[in-house]
Amino acid sequence: MRFFIGLIGIGLGFLLVWKADWIVNNFGRNNWAERHLGTEGGSRLLYKLIGILVIFLAMLHMFGFFETFVLGIFGFLFK
Repeated sequence: MRFFIGLIGIGLGFLLVWKADWIVNNFGRNNWAERHLGTEGGSRLLYKLIGILVIFLAMLHMFGFFETFVLGIFGFLFK
């Protein structure tokens, strides 16, 4: 089951990276991204970065490293 959820996450992340221009054209620009990530195309960059993050997290989940990764970053909060 973990493998299939990971594949779905990788597919969604790929679509975010591949169709970032379509997302911007249909849903509009993100003002924060346009201001902080570049003059033109900041929203596209934001969607592509989110897509890459989704792919990374899906691969961690698929191979069983997600829990280790999260506890490595936020483990001090649970001690």
